[in-house]
Amino acid sequence: MLIGLMSRLLSAHKGSVLAIVVLQLVQATANLLLPTLNAAIIDDGIIAGDKGEILHLGGWMAGIAAVQVITAIAAGYLGSVVAMEMGGQLRQELFAKVQSFSSQEVSVFGAPSLVTRATNDVAQIQNLAILIFIMLIAAPAIFIGGIVLAVHQDVVLSWIVVVVIPVLTVIMTVIVRRLIPLYRQGQGLLDRIGRVLREQIIGANVIRGFVRQDHEIRRFDEANKDLTRNNLKSALLVAAMMPMIMFVVNLSSVFVVWFGGHRIDSGEMRLGALTAFIAYILQILIAIMMAMYVFMTAPRAAACAERIREVLDTEPAIADPTTPAGTAPAGTTAHSGSTVEFRNVSFAYPGAEAPVLDGISFTARTGTTTAIIGATGSGKSTLLNLLPRFLDASAGGISIGGHNVRAMRLEVLRDLIAVVPQQSYLFTGTVAENLRFGSAAADEPELWQALEAAQAADFVRALPLGLEAPVSQGGTNFSGGERQRLCIARALLKNAPVYLFDDSFSALDYGTDVRLRAAIEPLLCSATVLIVAERVSTIVDAGLILVLEDGRVVAQGTHSELMESSPSYQEIADSQLVLEETP
Repeated sequence: MLIGLMSRLLSAHKGSVLAIVVLQLVQATANLLLPTLNAAIIDDGIIAGDKGEILHLGGWMAGIAAVQVITAIAAGYLGSVVAMEMGGQLRQELFAKVQSFSSQEVSVFGAPSLVTRATNDVAQIQNLAILIFIMLIAAPAIFIGGIVLAVHQDVVLSWIVVVVIPVLTVIMTVIVRRLIPLYRQGQGLLDRIGRVLREQIIGANVIRGFVRQDHEIRRFDEANKDLTRNNLKSALLVAAMMPMIMFVVNLSSVFVVWFGGHRIDSGEMRLGALTAFIAYILQILIAIMMAMYVFMTAPRAAACAERIREVLDTEPAIADPTTPAGTAPAGTTAHSGSTVEFRNVSFAYPGAEAPVLDGISFTARTGTTTAIIGATGSGKSTLLNLLPRFLDASAGGISIGGHNVRAMRLEVLRDLIAVVPQQSYLFTGTVAENLRFGSAAADEPELWQALEAAQAADFVRALPLGLEAPVSQGGTNFSGGERQRLCIARALLKNAPVYLFDDSFSALDYGTDVRLRAAIEPLLCSATVLIVAERVSTIVDAGLILVLEDGRVVAQGTHSELMESSPSYQEIADSQLVLEETP
């Protein structure tokens, strides 16, 4: 899985990868030439007393050393660039994939896990790519070339190489096989600690309100200790590898010097050949160490690649149809023919015992407001989420302007709909940037017009920077009512054929609610408007009111009709003491 993922990512950088391979091979060749030249200087220069030969060979060594440095720097730079671009491409693919997920897929993975996979997991693959470009390409060339040249220097001493290589291979295999499950478990523990930390930050006020700080501290401490223990186990294995390798390397050097010294004493070997043989032995062992270091990193990257592939290979439950309608239904962009129709629609969450919605049928006509009211948990927000296909109906059909929403591309469908969600969410940036989510081309007068209609202009003007005032993540530097009004202004800028207001007036006082509805009414007179509301006062003027109870429409009609015919609606209205005249 790791190889396949990296091969696909590297396919876009074939030229750079080829250049890195060439540079690494040149560097490896330079490494292998230096010991031979050094041996020649010792035997033909120093021992023979030939200064000219020393200068000649020394010049070659200096030039080769310079080539070695230049190629190493160039290969390292190119390798880092390619690895960073790979990481950027992978993060982009993950982000695009997550954007296509419905709430069902997001809940399966969990938001903390998705964040970890797009950051930490990608970084692990980047690190492995850098090591491959810097170490692993040159290592085989140095290893093979070192063996050939070591044997060329002295065949008898080469038995040491034959013994050392299997020993190092066994050490590497044993440690890497133990690291793989630890790294895979570690990524899961990292997800867990991210999830606990996220819950504790988001729910800080709840934790304080119920005086559960000690419990949450213990909960985090448990997750932290599990991750620490896992990291310690893997770190100890990695730490144990280096002393073991160095012991084998140093012991092999002792044997080379010991037996080589005897061979020099007997005249069977020259001093320069011994120094070159020692250098080649060290290069062979260093090449093995380089490869082992990469292989130690590979298990963690492999575990990360597996987690990333899980995300990339997941097909979203809600996707474009096989043969989608390429454009919006005729006339919808002009706010005509945008009638919304639900025909015997039902919805159940996967694995649920009972449906959330059952047999919903109604028609929301162009130029009218359709309101949905009911007790908490009756399925009001779920019903609204079916229209833009944030959720998909389990049965029945939904259409806009006579066109089935399942036959439309998601981009086309959602471009027809302006949504004000139940949870008013703003993004990091400025007020103007958040408003332009509704219309990227909106100029400043249009922004102020939308703010005026949403009853948000006064508090935005009071901000020191006005439209350029900063917005923190989630809009937490604004009150709940201010966030709601900014979200309504954002939706108004979209100028869409269909508007969905999901309990979007709940944080407003009665007076602001009345003024806001009066201001937006002329702007939405040619659109199809669906409103989920808790307050009857918000929907008394609606052309059609649906009363939901346990996922079924138990009554529908105008306010006056329902007050006469629907006990459920009367109960809701009476409980809110909505007895005053409608403004």
